[in-house]
Amino acid sequence: MSHTISVLLQNKPGVLSRITGLFSGRGFNIESLSVAQTLEPGLSCLTLMTSGDSQIIEQITKQLHKLIDVIKVTDITETDYVEREMALIRVKAESTTRAEVLRITDIFRGRVVDVGAKSYAIEVTGSSGKVQACVDLLRPIGIQEIVRTGTIAMTRAAK
Repeated sequence: MSHTISVLLQNKPGVLSRITGLFSGRGFNIESLSVAQTLEPGLSCLTLMTSGDSQIIEQITKQLHKLIDVIKVTDITETDYVEREMALIRVKAESTTRAEVLRITDIFRGRVVDVGAKSYAIEVTGSSGKVQACVDLLRPIGIQEIVRTGTIAMTRAAK
C-alpha cells in the first residue's frame, strides 16, 4: 500500500541526502519526493510517497525521527488530506491534432504554456490519478517530453 509521509525538517545542507540514504540503505523505495521551504525561516517540508505494510512504514517513521535535523514526521495516509501533482507535457500538435490536444487540455482544466510550430506544452495540476489520466489520453497523439513534480500533500482543516 502506498503511504504519504510529511516531514518537517531543518533546511540545512546534507539533510535530504541523509533522508534518501536512510531509504536506500534499508532497501526502501521513494516513489515521489518533493521538498520546499515553509513560512518559518530555516524549516522545510518534505512530502514523500513510499510503499509498504504497516510494519515497514512504522520502521521508516521511527528511523526518520532518529535523524537529528528532522523535527516532525507524520504519515498522513490515514487522515483526510489534499494532494496535488503537476506535469508539463510537450505533445505533438500538428494541424490535424491541435483541436484534440486543446480539448483534452480543457477537460483536465490544464493550460497551454508554450506553443511551437508542431507542438504544445501544457500544464496539468491535480491528483496523481488525474495527471496520469491526462497523460494516458495524450499518449496516442504523441508525447514528446514530460516532466512531473512529486506529490505534495496537506491535511485538511478541521470542520
